[in-house]
Amino acid sequence: MQDLPNLFLIGPMGAGKSTIGRLLAAELTRTFYDSDHAIQDRCGADIPWIFDVEGEPGFRQRELQMIDELTRLSCVVMATGGGAVLHQDNRRMLRERGTVIYLMTTVEQQLKRTAKDRNRPLLQCANREQVLNDMFAARDPLYRATSDISVRTDRRSPRAVVNEILRRVRRLTDPLENSATLNSKVSQ
Repeated sequence: MQDLPNLFLIGPMGAGKSTIGRLLAAELTRTFYDSDHAIQDRCGADIPWIFDVEGEPGFRQRELQMIDELTRLSCVVMATGGGAVLHQDNRRMLRERGTVIYLMTTVEQQLKRTAKDRNRPLLQCANREQVLNDMFAARDPLYRATSDISVRTDRRSPRAVVNEILRRVRRLTDPLENSATLNSKVSQ
């Protein structure tokens, strides 16, 4: 599995990027990074505090630096924050330095998965559903344009999503993998 490129997970908050990223990294015996957690570790502060003190622009600058650093590593799986695709340099670095997987989910699923989470500054408002719908409208085209593969996560186990990602990444990196699988099924 070391012949596979770096794998970068993008998508909205609550899509399962961290959970799926950890499982994917374990399956491939690679190091897993969550860019948001790496920012928190480096700053010694949580993301809501960074947003309070530096605002979203300050956080996005830190995110840009961290994504640049993490995408330069080899044999990694990385989950980005949901807004990482907003900066064109992040999109370029992700595309140039690995295979980008868009984990797709519905706003309904996001609402369920983030209901009790107080560490998402953009959701600390009265109408979370409207905020998520607005973010989806702005970000979905960027996720799609940046990704090599799109995978739905709604009502699926993380293990099933990981298996689909591995299958599809192998097809991208070795087109003969697909024909070998088909040939073995035909001959059985």
